[in-house]
Amino acid sequence: MTETTPMQDLASRAHAVLPAGGFGNFDPSFFVRSGSGSRVIAEDGREYIDYMISSGPMILGHGNEEVNEAIRKQLDRGMTFFANNAAGVELAEVICDAMACADRLRYVSTGGEADMYAMRLARAYTGRSKILKFEGGYHGMSAEALMSLAPSRLQNFPRPVPDSAGIPESVEDGVIVAPFNDADFATSLIDEYGDDIAGVIVEPLQRLIPPAPGFLEALRAATDKHGIVLIFDEVVTGFRLAWGGAQEKYGVVPDLCTLGKIIGGGMPLAAIAGREEIMRHFDKGAVGEDGFTFQVGTLSGNPLASVAGLKTLEILRRDGMYETLIGHGERLMAAMSDPLTERGIAHQIVGDPVLFDVIFTSDPVLNYRDMKKADATKASIFNAAVREKGVLKPGAKLYPHLALTEADMIQTADAFEYAAGKLVEAAASA
Repeated sequence: MTETTPMQDLASRAHAVLPAGGFGNFDPSFFVRSGSGSRVIAEDGREYIDYMISSGPMILGHGNEEVNEAIRKQLDRGMTFFANNAAGVELAEVICDAMACADRLRYVSTGGEADMYAMRLARAYTGRSKILKFEGGYHGMSAEALMSLAPSRLQNFPRPVPDSAGIPESVEDGVIVAPFNDADFATSLIDEYGDDIAGVIVEPLQRLIPPAPGFLEALRAATDKHGIVLIFDEVVTGFRLAWGGAQEKYGVVPDLCTLGKIIGGGMPLAAIAGREEIMRHFDKGAVGEDGFTFQVGTLSGNPLASVAGLKTLEILRRDGMYETLIGHGERLMAAMSDPLTERGIAHQIVGDPVLFDVIFTSDPVLNYRDMKKADATKASIFNAAVREKGVLKPGAKLYPHLALTEADMIQTADAFEYAAGKLVEAAASA
């Protein structure tokens, strides 16, 4: 009888109770037992430098003692109350001070919820129905968000492609899709449909792809012209690209932004923030029955997440934190690119020092369709090789963080060197 490993045993149990054997996120055959600092330990006992950091929230690394202590103190006072709490108010004050667009804020539990409510809020404010989004942009799991997120079948803009079963055909009529980084195309659509568009939602840095010069500015000008709500999805970029998020880094201020990941310090927390005249639609007393946008959530603004987020943001605001984070990223970018360049392997490092990955193509990467042209086989070989050397990263991005050590950086550079060699071996045996 063949013995099973701890991972295999857990995978078998998971398949008995979970569709596809997982939570719908990362590789369902991979189980994490624990995390500390820059590293996680899998259920088979192997240790990995963690560049997934729970898909972004753990910017300080795992088990930061200051964050843990804040959570422990709150645990003694209570976990959640379904009522206002002081920590939630204080965190809202910090966020509204940091984000240029934020006069008011409303909490939810996930970034996908925040995006859904932001689009709904835009409709309530404008009285219009259509949402313009960009192909390849990720905005959660609502019906509108799952239009042309990752279409395998490319069709002519602006018609959307649903990415999931179970979405009514009627939703397609409410969504317009444009290519990211094409300011002329987006502006022409906004001019054509302007009287029907409630909101334009965009990741200012779309997955990994930075905005082309003038792109966000063009969206701001076009939405202003037509009275459309401009929504920045800053669930990933908020407090990561800069203290004030993408709107600070790129110098373009939206009407609404959505936030998540970092603001909860590893606990479930997200928010919609924006201009007072739009946010007031969450207040029935201010806008009346017809203009009211109903929102409630059992865990919204819960004190455990609020104190974790407050302490995380306090640490991030200390002197030198962003400089350290950016420095880590720049060093890792070079360590990833140099061995590939030395071996003549066509590639680009796409993203920002705080969020990036290697894309195996020699062509410019400006939008989703450019990303689809990249060599996915090479990416798979590269990612498997770095994991073999104890480096854990998602399939399509790498998150530098503040828990990384000099030993981590050296081991990661060695893993990238090894992975580049594996690509040469694969090419030779093809």
